[in-house]
Amino acid sequence: MDKEKGMLNQLLDHSLDRRSFLVSSAAVGCAALVGSSLEWKNLMEKVNAGSLSPADEYKLNQAERAIYTVCLNCNTGCGIKAKIVDGGLVKVDGNPYSPWTMMPHLGYDKKVREAARIDGAICPKGQASVQIYYDPFRIRKVLKRAGKRGENKWITVPFDQAVTEIVSGGKLFAKVPGEENREVEGLQSLFAVKDPKVMKDMGDAVGLIWAEKDKAKKQALIAEFQTKFKEHLGAMIDPAHPDFGPKNNQFCFWWGRLKDGRGDIIKRFTLDSFGSTNAHGHTTVCQGSLYFTGKAMSEQWLYDAKKNAMSWSGGQKFYWQGELEGAEFVIFVGANVFEANYGPPMRTQRITEGLSSGRLKYAVIDPVYRKAASKAWKWVPVQPGRDSAIALGMIRWILDNKKYDAKYLACANKAAAKIAGEPTWCNASWLVKLTDGKPRGLLRAHEAGLPDTMVEKDGKSYRQEKFVALIAGQPAAVDPYDEKDAVNGDLFFNGEVNGIKVKTALQVLLEEAAAKSTAEWAKEAGISSSDIEELAREFTSHGKKAVCDIHRGVSQHTSGYYNVLAWNTLNLLIGNLDYRGGFIKLSTFNHKGDKAGQAYNVSKHPRKLSGFGLNIIRAGTKYEDSTIFEGYPAKRPWFPLASDIHQEIATSAGDQYPYQIKCLIT
Repeated sequence: MDKEKGMLNQLLDHSLDRRSFLVSSAAVGCAALVGSSLEWKNLMEKVNAGSLSPADEYKLNQAERAIYTVCLNCNTGCGIKAKIVDGGLVKVDGNPYSPWTMMPHLGYDKKVREAARIDGAICPKGQASVQIYYDPFRIRKVLKRAGKRGENKWITVPFDQAVTEIVSGGKLFAKVPGEENREVEGLQSLFAVKDPKVMKDMGDAVGLIWAEKDKAKKQALIAEFQTKFKEHLGAMIDPAHPDFGPKNNQFCFWWGRLKDGRGDIIKRFTLDSFGSTNAHGHTTVCQGSLYFTGKAMSEQWLYDAKKNAMSWSGGQKFYWQGELEGAEFVIFVGANVFEANYGPPMRTQRITEGLSSGRLKYAVIDPVYRKAASKAWKWVPVQPGRDSAIALGMIRWILDNKKYDAKYLACANKAAAKIAGEPTWCNASWLVKLTDGKPRGLLRAHEAGLPDTMVEKDGKSYRQEKFVALIAGQPAAVDPYDEKDAVNGDLFFNGEVNGIKVKTALQVLLEEAAAKSTAEWAKEAGISSSDIEELAREFTSHGKKAVCDIHRGVSQHTSGYYNVLAWNTLNLLIGNLDYRGGFIKLSTFNHKGDKAGQAYNVSKHPRKLSGFGLNIIRAGTKYEDSTIFEGYPAKRPWFPLASDIHQEIATSAGDQYPYQIKCLIT
């Protein structure tokens, strides 16, 4: 193998020319893995001589040499075909059974021996799997710190020993100077509340504490909690603050880029088995605003038992994408579809087919002239961070020129959408209350003088609040999910209802977009007004087969949520949601395994613990509802809508706000 090691050294030498690099990398890639096999002994000589024959090369297309798996080199998770020789990885191609990597993909009735001769597409990141797999610096054993923090001294320990030490704790660093007597708490000591019923009852009590707005009554509920659960106060982080939760919460699992499947297993362990509220991912350093806008736009108006009132809840953390197989016109905004996105093997095939067939044309809005721009109908070099100005300029043009889908926008509830043949509906016609001329919330039916509907549930009564739209100028109650009584609302109104100043939601949008002229919006973005007009005109010329497709370039800004909302609103104006060629929800294989016929239901748990209390990043809770509310500013920010605030985990743990994390797995 000395020859092969020499070739590896040559590869690391940046002075290699292209031809030598290709020859050497082919040689090293094969030699490192197959050099011990007599069958492959002559292969190296053929590589070096440049005399590989088709017969030689196609030996890697034998079915017994292929393992079908998933690429983890980005968050897309493309299907791949790993080609194996003597138990070693030598090449990676796309999985032809996967719609991500082949269009059209092979059916599952295709025999594996036939599929072995067919390769799907895979991007350079996927191709790099071989180099990553054999990276000499890849950690393959458990490392334990053997020196002071920062000294970079490590020892390897057996896996079983690592598990024992993490669970049991103890004097784990007794051989490190200065830490001879330091006791480290293990997971075992943090597993404080183990009874599912006790955990649920305590969580329900904390929910009542959070729901109570009166300070004195909140204190009374805290005292009641301390009395009711006096036998379990030793398991709490701080009995004076029950909403910190049990000591279970002092265990945090913090991962980086991780997809469903592995993520579901980790959540099952951390949340369901251990009862901690701290299982957090990397969303905000990826595309948090994209996800959280989808969550906000998908919130449902439902009964909240803890509040005994109707409330917005149930929004899903997801995002929409353009459906590229049926689209006729796409505006890619900060999407980088040929370099990154979700992901190049899947999306570029559909774009390429659309361009070659003449079905598709697209525009690219990006400060950089990227690969996609070279084939674009129009490239718009926007100033970084000014994407929303283009969206608002387009919204103004569309509303001014009445190029929106009025029939769709008027559908105020499910019944109206059903009659119109629409899969979705929206709140464009709902009335918004104004305070000092500013929108302050949606008008409720009882506020408009319409009859109340009181509902009894679990011995309690609550008002089933409905919203309001105008039908030919007359107020009508709107139940968003009513499937019988259709409400098709007036789209524009600015006036009073029952003495309350109101506007329709679409009126509010119109006035916001009209705050600047198209030319002024264009100036904000650093482009010409003709760019905005051309984009808007083309966007509204394809019915529902046009779509704005956005990604990190739009979302990863301080104002990312509002940027995403503006572009999503453009799609809403033409009513393209859930349409072929329009705006569709990203959906993939259900890794939870809870559908019929699936083998492993990881969401099912024999003794599931319903963790409760604040998590370390204060996600999903309002500061004002907590027991540590002491006016403004808070010590650190709170996130009632967002989750997985990656950058808050270490900083919050460092500040021990709201409490100390004692065990972190990352």
